[in-house]
Amino acid sequence: MAAEINFNPWDPSFRAFPYPFYKQLIAGPPRLIDLFGPTALIARFADVTAVLKDQQRFSSTQLRSPDMVAEGPFAGATTMLFADPPVHTRLRRLVSRDFTPRRIREMEPRIREIAAKLLDDVERKGELEVMADVANALPVMVIAEMLGIPSELYSQFKHWSDAVISGGAVLPGMPLPEDVKQATNELRSYLAEQIVLRRSAPGADLISALVAAHDDGESLAADELLAFAVLLLLAGNETTTNLIGNGMLALGRNPAQMDLLRRSPELMPRAIEEILRFDGPVQSTTRRALVDADVGGTMIAAGTGCFVILAAANHDPAQFDDPDRFDITREPKDHVAFGDGIHFCIGAPLARLEGAIAIGAMLDRFPRLRLKNPDAPLAYKGSYFLRGLAGLPMSID
Repeated sequence: MAAEINFNPWDPSFRAFPYPFYKQLIAGPPRLIDLFGPTALIARFADVTAVLKDQQRFSSTQLRSPDMVAEGPFAGATTMLFADPPVHTRLRRLVSRDFTPRRIREMEPRIREIAAKLLDDVERKGELEVMADVANALPVMVIAEMLGIPSELYSQFKHWSDAVISGGAVLPGMPLPEDVKQATNELRSYLAEQIVLRRSAPGADLISALVAAHDDGESLAADELLAFAVLLLLAGNETTTNLIGNGMLALGRNPAQMDLLRRSPELMPRAIEEILRFDGPVQSTTRRALVDADVGGTMIAAGTGCFVILAAANHDPAQFDDPDRFDITREPKDHVAFGDGIHFCIGAPLARLEGAIAIGAMLDRFPRLRLKNPDAPLAYKGSYFLRGLAGLPMSID
């Protein structure tokens, strides 16, 4: 008799530390469970990458009910996150030029300037709350400036973003909390106003580029344009916020690795990849089987929803030696923290750069940096899909 699978992404205790539960999933082929409908749990590295690269048999369109989709941040409009080709191809091409390696390199001085200012404030205060002081602030300030929005409004945007993301923790079929609806409406209203302004007075920013965007002579529809702006704001800050927070937690829990990174800053690129692999900012993504498909020895019926568990794949011993060990000297191997296939995160180079700058700046500025309460319980915010700390106090003296 097969062992019962413990997988409940709506349980806060599961969300807080899901890795022990993944071991059972990684040990065998994809499991089929009833999770508000037929659901496949895809966890092994080989199975995860196979599904992510197979858009012919596995669709990225949303699995949630039409009512939930309509109430969500995109109001039912198509986004590249939840689209298949050719729609995905068209939408991604419209924004890809703003995330080229050259464009990201050009942003580096400004990102360093923002990080330095944030740490000046920390130094004056005499204490560091990683999430509130750095991880929450830096990415949203960067993406806000890219969108052409004053960076001093970052706290308001972060409030909206956190509230919208928390909607992902609502059980299927249950209504969204009023604060989530309000934040969603306020965010969409603000961005809609910005779009109107850019139509009459365009600038050198992402919203202006999207307003003017044409692909083979076809402009973005109005609902697509607004949804695109919302997506860029949410995706542009939440994942990087979590990368910085999860990375500082891993380093704080492994002080020898933190000291090594401080002494050998040339290890930073490897450290970022290990942070992404070890405790990535995105736990899972979803797909829907379009046809009957055999994945790793399990037959998945057409119409079945799939949890494609990126964080489990990144702890698969078939792909990574001693995967539960945090080691910034680990020989880099492909991980799936940013996904794979056509939906590989377009903002990955920016997230890596921001993470490296933020973490490096904190290590440089505070040579005695350490966790303030190593044994204190941790609180995680938002939903299962986006793994982010609610807070992380560290001592700097």
